[in-house]
Amino acid sequence: MRKRVYLDWNATTPLRPEARSAMLAAFDVSGNPSSVHSEGRAARKLIEDARAAVAAAVGGDVRNVVFTSGGTEANALALAPGLRRGNGQAVRRLIVSAIEHPSVLAGGRFPQNAIEIAPVLPSGVVDLATLETVLADQPPALVSVMLANNETGAIQPIPEIAALVHEVGGLLHVDAVQALEKMPININELGADILTVSGHKVGGPKGTGALIVADGLYGLQAQVRGGGQEQGRRAGTENVTGIAGFGAAVKAAMASREANAARAKALQARLERGLRDHPGAVIFSGNVPRLPNTTLVSAPGMKAETAVIGFDLEGIAVSSGSACSSGKVQPSHVLRAMNADPALITGAIRLSMGWDTTEADIDRCLEAWRKLSGVLRNDTSIGLEQF
Repeated sequence: MRKRVYLDWNATTPLRPEARSAMLAAFDVSGNPSSVHSEGRAARKLIEDARAAVAAAVGGDVRNVVFTSGGTEANALALAPGLRRGNGQAVRRLIVSAIEHPSVLAGGRFPQNAIEIAPVLPSGVVDLATLETVLADQPPALVSVMLANNETGAIQPIPEIAALVHEVGGLLHVDAVQALEKMPININELGADILTVSGHKVGGPKGTGALIVADGLYGLQAQVRGGGQEQGRRAGTENVTGIAGFGAAVKAAMASREANAARAKALQARLERGLRDHPGAVIFSGNVPRLPNTTLVSAPGMKAETAVIGFDLEGIAVSSGSACSSGKVQPSHVLRAMNADPALITGAIRLSMGWDTTEADIDRCLEAWRKLSGVLRNDTSIGLEQF
């Protein structure tokens, strides 16, 4: 039986061996991390070691890392009225880009009438001119733009956005969930006021994430109130085992980041050369900076849902977009925001690679692409038994 090929790393990653080992060891630590005895301090050390690893990965202060149950909760915690810089005016409205993750588009704790959508260009990059116009309105806004899009891989010009936002007294939240490990991240160099990451995108366990606050930001209010854990920003006994795995995964990811990114870039080039051999194939955001592991491709007449099943039957795991939208047969909101051709939107397939993807895996994918694209184009009645 042929080895299955996993090309859906943007949805989730396999658990790293380092994370597994850290979690197994953490299971034997019995103390509550809020207790002051030896057992409690042992549990606390696991959390603080992980906190230091996450802070180092994004250039943040270890005191400003708040552990959560994942990227979605971290985003929801970040998006709240009342945030301010120093003695500055608190934000009262929210501006989000049209290509954000659903957890950001939902608006967190902002009322719906205080949420505005900033458009993107056909390239998938935020329209800076329009954003500047929207920012000119009052009161000051919290702006949320992801560092790299989870579907297209397009990298957003965050430092430029930060400059526009701060010039008018606003604040910037950056969802860096998809970017962590795949590109350099420094919260201060980006100009972000608050940033979110997730464990299962870098080889950590699912159900772990973190919010990182820049120095000088005030007004962050806990959603979950209780015992005052995480410096009063997120109550509840910490998930010691998950956090230990998260920290170990981040350490391993950062140690190999540059080498993995270079290898992924070469594999991406190999993949996209082969994909473009198919007449009419379109790679979205292909002319702007992208993550080195991500390719979103389509061809006229293809149906993504059928193609995903066809790839699966060929032993290859791919997706038709964000995993958070799986099971919902609807067009990608990212591609709609980019004003992509509807005929291409319905056939878009996301191929995303990771640290153990090989050239042989890419060649397998291209072999399946040639077969499936020829069969699926312009024939919505095709039977899967042909695969």
